[in-house]
Amino acid sequence: MIRPSHSPPRSDASLRLTVDRNPQSAPTASFNESCSDKTQGCVSTAFLAALAAGLLLATGCAQRPAASAGSYAVIAPQSTEADIIRQAARVVPAPRQLRWQQLELTAFFHFGVNTFTNREWGTGKESSQIFNPTQLDARQWVRVAKEAGIKQVILTAKHHDGFCLWPSKDTEHSVKNSPWKNGHGDVVREVADACRAEGVGFGIYLSPWDMNSPLYGTPAYNDFFINQLTELLTNYGQVDEVWFDGANGEGPNGKKQEYDFARWYAHIRKLQPQATIAVMGPDVRWVGTETGYGRETEWSVVPADNLDQATVAAGSQQAVAFKPQGDMRGAVLGGREQLRNAKGLAWYPAETDVSIRPGWFYHPAENDQVKSPEKLLDIYYNSVGRNGVLLLNIPPDTRGLIHDSDVRALQGWKKLRDETFTQNLAAGARVQAPGRRPQALLDGKYNTYWTTSGRDTAAVLELTLPESRTFDVLLLQENIAVGQRIERFALEVQQQGQWQPVAEGTTVGYKRLLRFAPVTASKVRLRILSSRLNPTLSELGLYKGPTN
Repeated sequence: MIRPSHSPPRSDASLRLTVDRNPQSAPTASFNESCSDKTQGCVSTAFLAALAAGLLLATGCAQRPAASAGSYAVIAPQSTEADIIRQAARVVPAPRQLRWQQLELTAFFHFGVNTFTNREWGTGKESSQIFNPTQLDARQWVRVAKEAGIKQVILTAKHHDGFCLWPSKDTEHSVKNSPWKNGHGDVVREVADACRAEGVGFGIYLSPWDMNSPLYGTPAYNDFFINQLTELLTNYGQVDEVWFDGANGEGPNGKKQEYDFARWYAHIRKLQPQATIAVMGPDVRWVGTETGYGRETEWSVVPADNLDQATVAAGSQQAVAFKPQGDMRGAVLGGREQLRNAKGLAWYPAETDVSIRPGWFYHPAENDQVKSPEKLLDIYYNSVGRNGVLLLNIPPDTRGLIHDSDVRALQGWKKLRDETFTQNLAAGARVQAPGRRPQALLDGKYNTYWTTSGRDTAAVLELTLPESRTFDVLLLQENIAVGQRIERFALEVQQQGQWQPVAEGTTVGYKRLLRFAPVTASKVRLRILSSRLNPTLSELGLYKGPTN
């Protein structure tokens, strides 16, 4: 398990992390269990505060008044619980966070020396000579992902073993000393070019832990890391996401590193200001499990208790001291109970990651263990359909290609989604709803939305369909550009003159999908039972999944 250190931070806001888990441990299935072998880490609320500090520093928002709508808010000392809840309803994503949320589906490409050693974690002692894909085709990787509906991919440019998939000037442990293309290859270049050609977003994963670098565990390593970031962020065009994890084991000298995250965040903002920084970063957090399943109740606004009015006004928020106060793996992170004593709030949405295979790197023995289309669909409902973004790992094989087993699973998954979501069965319905713009619920445009009038925080929306229709999926979308607000809702259908319950839920956020037993009806109503300020809905959909 990765955790923030319980000692106070240094004045430069660098963070000390420790690792106490077995790399071979099994993935977790619960938010309250230990973290898995993957290295995103168990992020505490205090650590979130540090990340929020990095966000403030890097977005240049330190002078914004606390009462203004933005991606963070400082809570005044005299605020009541009601005040805090109202303020939380006005916190909104930064433009880069909104773009990221709207991707819905992203992919990881875990590729490197581990692919050729048949291991999940390397040692940093591998010879560069083992890296030699015979048919590497990054365009195939990106095309396979795009055809599955994935909008952005992230390449493991360097994993913990320190082997670089680009010819870095700062280490000999890279593709430049491999037999692949006689040392003249650059995997990062090929993936970046493929993304541009296919119109897919491009991101890089750069492991802070480096088992190969002799500088690891010394202050000079942070400079080394800045140099590697600079190479990746200045030589490959636009980078849409930079992905860090929190693994912090020993380097070749037996030492651990004090990571200077605040400096790294500021450097990324300078070189690629549009890029989201995940998941040990200020923009996106890890959902807390690698099963692909998010929370039933997922708030994107969470406490950030190092936000302080005086330091925000002084523009020195990054120097605030903080202490651990719980973690980010609870069943609910941004509910009323969690916000009641908050000193600050931040928009910090959840990314849900999972591999299409049991492992994160390619292993031949797992070719018959690829997740089925039906399993991937279930993961989709429980990640994207729970106000998250799904990061699906698709590891290239030793040839440098996505294996046929993975391709078939992805194609089947896309087919199931298309069969379900191509036609909104609520289309053509007559909508009766209090408030403004009820027609926006069915116009297929995210930027238009229905909302109540006055101070109404509850409402009943009734739909009369053109004829009786059978459906088993409900889709709801809030317009998160004005905040996440809905706390509880219920779906009902009218049968034989009586309203019958069908499904109920808590948070909506960017997207909520609920499945239930098929029902046939011509009258449907959605009851919004509780909301923070006026609820908003951009879309309402009724769908029928494919019959097995």
